[in-house]
Order: sequence, then C-alpha cells, then structure tokens
Amino acid sequence: MSQPVTIGNATLYLGDCRDILPTLPKVDAVITDPPYGIGISANPVRQMHEKLDWDASAPDESMIGAVVAAGAVAIVWGGNYFDLPPSQCFLVWDKVQPQDFSLAMYEQAWTNKKGPAKLYRQSVLSYRKEHPTQKPVDLMKWCIDQAGVPTQGTVLDAFMGSGTTGVAAVQMGRKFIGIEREPKYFEIACRRIEDAQRMADMFAHEVRDAYEMTQQQADLLEGFK
Repeated sequence: MSQPVTIGNATLYLGDCRDILPTLPKVDAVITDPPYGIGISANPVRQMHEKLDWDASAPDESMIGAVVAAGAVAIVWGGNYFDLPPSQCFLVWDKVQPQDFSLAMYEQAWTNKKGPAKLYRQSVLSYRKEHPTQKPVDLMKWCIDQAGVPTQGTVLDAFMGSGTTGVAAVQMGRKFIGIEREPKYFEIACRRIEDAQRMADMFAHEVRDAYEMTQQQADLLEGFK
C-alpha cells in the first residue's frame, strides 16, 4: 500500500480496500458504487477505449460487509446485486430515458437507513464521464444529504473510481476518504478532487474578502457618526 495523497480535507489511497479499511476510523457515511460483476468494463458501449477488467467480478460478501460497517450510514449503489439485508430506504436514480433506451433506465442504491424510498431524477446524458459507470456529482451531493452527513463530517468511498463522491464532498465542505485500486482512475480522481478543492478555496477566499470589505465599510460609516 502506497502513502495516501492528501488534497485539502480529502485523503486518497491507491490500493485494495481490503487492506486499507482496517486501518481507518469509522466515518459518518460510506457512499460507494462497487463493481457489480456484470462485465460492464467489457461492454463496447461502456469501455471508453479501455481494456481493464475491474468489473469482471463483484466484491465478495465479506468485503461488502466490511465496507458497510465502516460508516454510521451506508449507501451502496448497485446494492441489488449484493447479499445485503432488506432495506426500506432504497435510493433510486431515474436516468430520464425513453423505454427503448439500450442501457438501464434507473439504478438502485441500498441503504441501512430507515424511512421511505427516495427518487432522484437526472438525465444520464447531462454530464461528461471519465469512467464507464461514473455517476453525476449532483447525485452524490443528494446522497450526502440523504445520509445526513454533518458539516465537517467524513464521507468514505471504498471504490472511488474517478472520484465523483469526493468532488461532491469537497464542494459541500465535508471531509473525504477515497480508495481506488486502478492507477488510471486514481490519477483522474486526484485531478478532479484537486480541481474541486481549488474552486472551494477560491470561493472561501471570495466570501472572506467580501465579509472583510463589508466590515471596513461599516467601520468607515461608523466613523462619520
């Protein structure tokens, strides 16, 4: 296992989650999208000029169990493919596609939350992908809200891919821990999360500068009284 990469409040590990999870503290929420083991990486529609076999098999029961146990709240996309306990609070992503769409019209996430199932709508064509199964950033923000992660709370993605969950966490001011075993996607995730952190820092500076300017104006007006 290599040394983690730290980007702002994000800590990113290149390696296997089976080796890394035991070294981590429990987090506020695990929000992740594991390989489903259905050969998506070999699908010519999805492979995006790659020949990686990351989806040749699904994580086994013990690995999924360890991932779920790592967070107070767990959201596992593709949870219908895994042997998980019954859940009354499945999250559903409606991809807003016609009936004859060649791929799935929606995806499901298993959660250990109580409460009614929830539905999120966003077209699969509304964002650019750098990973064959990449989710929208806004979907992952919605997941963080559904998980009730507090400000400065920590989100873990044990199958980070191109880092979308991390981008969402950074944009929302949450801490993030990501694990990815494919070097290609790890590098993409680092770049995307670094870009998100840079934008967040820039926004924070602008807010601080605006506040300081307002305070200076208030002090100047006070001096004329």
